[in-house]
Amino acid sequence: MAVFYILALGNPDEQYEKSRHNAGWIAVQQALKRWKAQELKEDKKLKALKTEMKFGKDKAVVIFPLTYMNKSGQSVKPLVTSKKKAQNLIVVHDDLDLPIGKFKISKGKSSGGHKGVDSVIRAVKTKDFIRIRVGISPATPKGKLKKPDKKKILDFIIGDFKPKELQKVKAVAKKITDALEMIIQEGADKAMSIYNT
Repeated sequence: MAVFYILALGNPDEQYEKSRHNAGWIAVQQALKRWKAQELKEDKKLKALKTEMKFGKDKAVVIFPLTYMNKSGQSVKPLVTSKKKAQNLIVVHDDLDLPIGKFKISKGKSSGGHKGVDSVIRAVKTKDFIRIRVGISPATPKGKLKKPDKKKILDFIIGDFKPKELQKVKAVAKKITDALEMIIQEGADKAMSIYNT
């Protein structure tokens, strides 16, 4: 039996519930609805909300950190204690370099400046884990990204999605849920070959 760890990155306060920075949190919440998961319970040791899912013989521990984004790694540090375990860690997070309604699976990449991912890399002492990057940038009809100026990035990411944007994120969460299932049951490489098109 393999144990996977799904870490949904976001900020815990209600005011950030619909923020762009919480795209990972929003996507995994949608997955839990589809999986009819048990209620999330607070785990004081992990400083997180947690639930567990069975996928055939395999198990997934789903974690929503209650720390702020830049301390997210604290919520997996007690669980992911070796590089071997890190290979079964799936971090779902927002990504400025992808348009809203798109996502990408990557493995073993640097954080790209994402503070939450930075925190996870420091906590598990490796970047060799799986990431599902959820797009949060608006785009033109031709697909050109409309990213904010560097000075405005923080305001942009902690700002709320517009209602139509949030609908797109929730819609793409269906595919993200499929991708999570495939990663757990058939491996990240197979999921990347299908979903990173």
